[in-house]
Amino acid sequence: MPAFALEPEQHKWCEELRTLGARELRPLAEAGEEGRINRELVAALGELGLLGRLFAPDGRPASALDLCLLRESLAYSCTEAETALALQGLGAGPVALAGTDAQRARWLGEVTSGRAVAAFALSEPGAGSDAAALGLQAEPDGTGAGHGWRLTGEKTWISNAPHADVFTVFARTTQGAGSRGVSAFLVPAGRPGLGGEPLEMLSPHPIGTLTFDGVPVSRDDLLGEADGGFGVAMRTLNLFRPSVGAFATGMAQAALDAAVEHAGERRAFGGTLSDLQAVSHQLAETATRIEAARLMVYAAAAAHDRGEPDIARRAAMAKLLATETAQQAVDTAVQIHGAAALQRGHLLEHLYREVRAPRIYEGASEVQRSIIAKELYR
Repeated sequence: MPAFALEPEQHKWCEELRTLGARELRPLAEAGEEGRINRELVAALGELGLLGRLFAPDGRPASALDLCLLRESLAYSCTEAETALALQGLGAGPVALAGTDAQRARWLGEVTSGRAVAAFALSEPGAGSDAAALGLQAEPDGTGAGHGWRLTGEKTWISNAPHADVFTVFARTTQGAGSRGVSAFLVPAGRPGLGGEPLEMLSPHPIGTLTFDGVPVSRDDLLGEADGGFGVAMRTLNLFRPSVGAFATGMAQAALDAAVEHAGERRAFGGTLSDLQAVSHQLAETATRIEAARLMVYAAAAAHDRGEPDIARRAAMAKLLATETAQQAVDTAVQIHGAAALQRGHLLEHLYREVRAPRIYEGASEVQRSIIAKELYR
């Protein structure tokens, strides 16, 4: 099936998700505290079966296209619910992709029920976009094939930190090996030596630091092979990058719809704003860009589901176009609304704060361009 030819059932599901987000999830989001984990919202996502759509019944990651439709639809009506869902998927995604049967049995049910909050801990103060340069040390603890490790160092800009229940942590197990010397570990909250602090960020969802003071991890905590963690991280990001674009597209569509409605109602200069070509052409251009981004997101997700070899390039293109388009769409909608859109609590004020971060996280726009260029030269 071509990626852009959604079935009627898929369109119907998206409409149901938008309604569900507005009716059931937005009140819970509004009752939460910005910068704190909204456990009531996470639990509702579990009870409604939405977190269960992140993973297939056997524990493997579910369809990337379904994930995009889910995130886009929730983003349209409740960005907080979308983000809470996405962070559960990102934090537990490495377990689904590389975990043992025991690790999946221990954590995936807890995450998809909303009983446990997950986090993906990759970025560091000196290793943001250049993830292969991370320096969190995993020093051998003991000798022999069955030895464990002690984690020492810091992570930062970690969503759901420091109060998540389980963290997927990427640490350096081999010095001087770049991306080939990184391992992934599952670290439950409460491990000795694990700490952290919340950060005050331009983001409604929680972001914080994690500190590791000789935190013990064992072979049972290792995700995949030792020194194979960077591949686990990249496979997780390749799955979620198109859906970051879907998140952005949902926000962009919400901003466009608000702007179209406002332009058709706002009286000015003897008519409505929609009568002004300067306004209507901006809206037409924005609508065209959003549709192009949406199609690229769907195409990248469908290619991922088919196992095509050029996933890195297509995922990078989708995230790049969609997040840059969303920034432009929200800014245009704010401009058309005028000062009212900057008032605290206005939909566009909320979207204006939300839309900036996706151009940075899970690979900044500049990183996506580098990935695309590298694939072109390959």
